[in-house]
Order: sequence, then structure tokens, then C-alpha cells
Amino acid sequence: MSFTAVNILLVGSVLLFVSIVVGKTGYRFGVPALLLFLIVGMVFGSDGLGLQFHNAEEAQFIGMVALSIILFYGGMDTRISDIRPVLLPGITLSTLGVLLTAMFTGLFIWWLSGMSWNNLQFPLVTSLLLAATMSSTDSASVFAILRSQKMHLKNNLRPMLELESGSNDPMAFMLTMVLIQFITSSGVGLSEMLVSFGTQFVVGAAGGYVLGKLAVLMLNRLNIDNQALYPILLLSCIFFTFSITDLLQGNGYLAVYIAGMVVGNNRISHRKDIYTVMDGLTWLVQIVMFLCLGLLVNPHELLEVAAVALLIGIFMIFVGRPLSVFLCLLPFGRKITFKSRLFVSWVGLRGAVPIIFATYPVVSGVSCADVIFNIVFFITIVSLVVQGTTVSRAARFLGLSAPMEKTGNDFGVELPEEIDSNLHDMTVTQEILDRGDTLKDMNLPKGTLVMMVKRNNEYLVPNGMLKLHLGDKLLLISENTRG
Repeated sequence: MSFTAVNILLVGSVLLFVSIVVGKTGYRFGVPALLLFLIVGMVFGSDGLGLQFHNAEEAQFIGMVALSIILFYGGMDTRISDIRPVLLPGITLSTLGVLLTAMFTGLFIWWLSGMSWNNLQFPLVTSLLLAATMSSTDSASVFAILRSQKMHLKNNLRPMLELESGSNDPMAFMLTMVLIQFITSSGVGLSEMLVSFGTQFVVGAAGGYVLGKLAVLMLNRLNIDNQALYPILLLSCIFFTFSITDLLQGNGYLAVYIAGMVVGNNRISHRKDIYTVMDGLTWLVQIVMFLCLGLLVNPHELLEVAAVALLIGIFMIFVGRPLSVFLCLLPFGRKITFKSRLFVSWVGLRGAVPIIFATYPVVSGVSCADVIFNIVFFITIVSLVVQGTTVSRAARFLGLSAPMEKTGNDFGVELPEEIDSNLHDMTVTQEILDRGDTLKDMNLPKGTLVMMVKRNNEYLVPNGMLKLHLGDKLLLISENTRG
């Protein structure tokens, strides 16, 4: 069965529905939803129910669009105040860490290529290319697992991991493209490589910052009658940021991540509506991306590379990633504990990004590109199964898991940022009732008012004479205190 204009909506709707149902079921057992989306694609693919999808260029384009949105939203949800204490180690991991992982893993693959028992006969540069495609942690997987499991980690580990996964794709992408160019042409000089790296980072970072500021300006200054159009306006900013930065020889992935951080850390109009739409859109593109990548692979071909791919995967998880993490974090001494370094090493998740990067050798016509793609796909599954299902358990085992801090309120009510007030809730206790059972007896601080009372499933508009019951929840509004 192939995709046609007639059946694409039917097939697409069935795939989305099955993915969401399977993902919900898997969540109860601690299985990453993204892994299940990938498996659903494989089940419906050529070796399963027979859907034919073999266009690597189309999968690459879908991945590029999806990653732009995922990285931007990841940046929006990253507080600069949280990452400031871990900025240097995070950037070190996302640059030097990627380079070291690619180097260690590439040398191991080259060593494996000399073994007589396997069919892998890669020269050094091709071995490094294979390692480069999967040298970065996957932002989609890290963001999804940390947030869906609502993990709260000690020692600022969560912002450091999100910073690393959100900003290390550019390094892996540049390594991949430079090595492809080296293989497919007469070679690339060291000076050209350094200029390319510098340009990608400088233009990407500067473009992301400037265009992020421009997006904030437009969101706040354009008075659009229909507020539903604000998320669409932001979506246009995301795609413009990626494409214009790429045209200027910068790294689009880095640009959209930084632009997302700029937008998320500034006051913007209709923030709640924008975040709600962006959250749903991010999940949609993640599902579509993983489904497409699952459809793209031929599962029977994975069996041919299973043994060697498993060895490479084990090396990356237990040697390559930990070695690069410990070397990168060596200069930070006691600021980052041994257990924290172990946990960072373990959360080296592979996912959609390595698979998408593995399509570039296929599109560029690199020799043995299909083998590279299948090995990367197999290692991604291994990583999601082994690491993705044990992240929360690893945090608890290492004593790095902390109680989740409460955010928002139980009433689901938010105020626009323009209103300089705080909303919070409190529960009526017996101690409160002993002092008086009406609102007027509560002696609330000056400038604090009770907006609403929740009693079981009933919502009450309060007045001073309302009788309070044990367990009532009160929604309070108070003035912001100024220091």
C-alpha cells in the first residue's frame, strides 16, 4: 500500500490515533512514548502492514520542520535564571562533549571494522561519519521524557541536561556535513573546517537572538483582533528564523533554540494561549516525525546489522558517553558531584535527531549510507529502551530525585503578564476554622483577596459571610511585593 492523495488523510488519522493510544498505555509502564511512536511506524511500514515510504529527502524535510518547532518550544520553556549556574558545563557538553563522543565512538567503529566476523568494513572517515550522526543527545527525547515524567532533579541537573540537548544538535550536524563533504569531494582543509564551524555558531547564535527579539516585538506590538492568530504568527517566526539563518550560512537549529529562549524569557501577549498551542503542536510534530522515521526503515534490514550495532550502542552508553562527560566536566571540580556526572552520562538519549542526520549520507550518495542509517536506527531503539525507560529510576538510585515543586494553582486560572499580581491557592485547615469559619474572620494580609472557593467539585463566588468547610480550596490574588 502506498500513500496517495485519496488515502493519506485516512492513513494519517489512523496512525495518529494508534500512536496516542499506544503512547498512553506505554506511559503507565514507563516506556517512552517516542519509542512507541517509532514502533507504530515500523508496524505499519513495508515489513508490517505494507505502507510504502522510502523517500529519505521527504523524511529529512519533515524532521527539519519538526526539530525547528521542538527546539524553539524547548527554548521557550527554558528559564535563563535556571541555566545561568550551569551555562559553562552545559555549553562544554554540547560542543566538546559531542566532539569527544564522535571521536571515541568513531575509533571504536573503525576498530570493529577490522574484525573478520562482521561485514562492517568502514574506513576511518566513514567510521567517524557514522559516529558523528549520533554524537548528540536527542532534544525531542530528553525534553519529552523529563517533562512527561515530571522529574525534578537536584543540583540544577534538569536545566543542564535540557541546555545540552537543545544546543548540541548544531555541533553534531556540522560534524556530519563536514565529513560528508570530505568523503564526497577531494577533501576539506582544516582552515575551511574552522571557518565553517565558527560561522555556523556565530551567525546561528546572533541570528537567533536578534530574530527572537524581533518576534517578541511583533507579538507585543501587533494588535491582532483574533488572538488565535498569535501562535500562527510565532510559527512563521520560527520557520523564518531557521531558513534565513541557514541562508546566511549559520546553524538554523541553534538559532531557533536561542530565539525560543529569548521569547520565553520576555513578556509576551497571550502567553497562555501561545504555550497551549505550541505544546500541542510540538507533540504533533514529534509523533509525525517518529512515525515517518519508523515507516522509512525496513525492519528486516536491521537484523543484518544487529550484532555490530548492539556492540556500538553498548560502547556509546557505557564507555563513549561517560568518558566524554567526565572529561568535559573535569574542570568544574566539586561543583558537579560524581553522582551527578553519572546521571548526566546516563541521560545520553538517542532519538529522532541521529536518524534524521543519518539520512544526509543517504541523500548525498555516500558509500554504505544504507548501512549507516540502519545502524543508527538500531542504536536509537537500544538507547530508548535501555536509557529511556530507566531515567527516573536512575535518578532515584543515585539520590538525585527531589519532590516536584508545585506550579500554578488547582483552579487552572492564570493572569495576563500585564497584571502585576500573584495568584495562588490554599486549603482550609482545622486551625483556620478554629480562628473563624467565615472569610471575614480569616484576617488575610493587606492587598490579598479571595477570588473563588472550590468545595469538592463545586465552585463558589465568595462573600464575607460565606461559611468555610474543612478542605475548601481558596483562590487568592495578591499584589506583587516590590523589593
